[in-house]
Amino acid sequence: MISSELLPICIAGEWRLGGGDIYESLYPATGEPIARLRAASLADVEEAIAGADRAFRTSGWAQRLPHERAAVLHRVAQLIREEAESLAQKQRLDNGKPINETRNLVASAAGTFQFFAAALETLEETITPSRGAFVTMSVHEPMGVVAAITPWNSPIASEAQKLAPALAAGNAVVVKPAEVTPLMALELARICEKAGVPKGIVSVLPGRGSVIGDAITKHPLVKRVSFTGGTTTGKHIAHIAADKMMPVSLELGGKSPTMVLDDADLDHAVNGVLYGIFSSSGESCIAGSRLFVARGIYDEFLTRLAEGANALRVGDPASERTQMGPLITAKHREGIERYVELGVSEGGRIRTGGVRPHGDGYDRGYFYQPTILEGLTNSARISQEEIFGPVLVAMPFDSEEELIAQANDSVYALAAGVWSRDFKRAWKLGRAVQAGTVWVNTYKQFSVSTPFGGWRDSGLGREKGREGIFQYMEQKSMYWGTNEQPLPWAN
Repeated sequence: MISSELLPICIAGEWRLGGGDIYESLYPATGEPIARLRAASLADVEEAIAGADRAFRTSGWAQRLPHERAAVLHRVAQLIREEAESLAQKQRLDNGKPINETRNLVASAAGTFQFFAAALETLEETITPSRGAFVTMSVHEPMGVVAAITPWNSPIASEAQKLAPALAAGNAVVVKPAEVTPLMALELARICEKAGVPKGIVSVLPGRGSVIGDAITKHPLVKRVSFTGGTTTGKHIAHIAADKMMPVSLELGGKSPTMVLDDADLDHAVNGVLYGIFSSSGESCIAGSRLFVARGIYDEFLTRLAEGANALRVGDPASERTQMGPLITAKHREGIERYVELGVSEGGRIRTGGVRPHGDGYDRGYFYQPTILEGLTNSARISQEEIFGPVLVAMPFDSEEELIAQANDSVYALAAGVWSRDFKRAWKLGRAVQAGTVWVNTYKQFSVSTPFGGWRDSGLGREKGREGIFQYMEQKSMYWGTNEQPLPWAN
């Protein structure tokens, strides 16, 4: 346990105990508590948002010149790097990811702040083509108070991905972290404060999404919500936003297809498919959870894939050798087990995995073996519903027309992977598949400079990229009259 003392939370720039119930954050590898804190209360929500609105109007943050705000964001990036190992270890405890992965996430968070600082400093407004005796301009203004509601699977990276562009745009930000992983958002708030972000501009309100997240979303002073999480919750937020006429960014679920053609480099494809589904213990919206393999190479590929899955090192997240850590909670693991049982009842066969590992180091934590099922069709429930765990459904295909139809037969359209040595085949397939991101001969690689988001039930809007700052701004058109004579209205 980190400390028996209750952790303070950040409410309108004040660090104090929340007004809600006491709860514990548990280390998924052992089930032991690592922190105790009081959740935010509805009164805390009101105070945080009112304070954010006040800070937006009076602190001068929105009025600072872009390079001045950028300097603060650069300082945030620097401080994250200075504390990188401490932050990585805390993230490991917070959600059980292997330490090598949490180090990468911390580096990603620093890079995100650095990127948006640079993008802000070089951001240009637009002079549009004139259509009369006037000069026309398109400019952008900060919105005011915006909300960032983040998931538990990659906290510091997800929070940076929302916080950095929102701050760059000049807004005040209320962050609602996932209930089970509150620590990294609090750390980012502390670092932002240390870097020079004005008091009240950032608040962090841990607690239940159905209570705290709902109250934040409904609040009339909140001008935009950026949410990453489950599709059901995302749709609920979208309904609230519609009533408020409020823009939202929704990065939701996925059931991403990975497609291995008969000319693929099998060494690359096997490793890529394993990484795409089993890294992060499969707790990833972009996990390549549906595998389609050309029938002529299916048996060989599945044999090699199963051997690779069996060789993955599942265990202690503190070990640098670990490739797959525990799942986030005991309840989540039970849900995954029910899905595997469902897959078997639908006619599936477990090729490998499908059980909890046992023995020293496993019994107290929420571990589950990497699992591959086959013998199912794309219409099976386990092929259509997001599991959010280390479970892969493998299916053969006979033609590219059949492959495209099955890959696109899903309510989700977040990501996809294509493995082929033939550039033209891969290009055509990548364009035909319906997804917000397509990887060709790689998987689960990201760049903060490249927009990210999904189609259909996988969400609305885009994050990242140079244009990501504009997601947190309102566009305004300005006209400058150049005519020498009065407008002809009175003549």
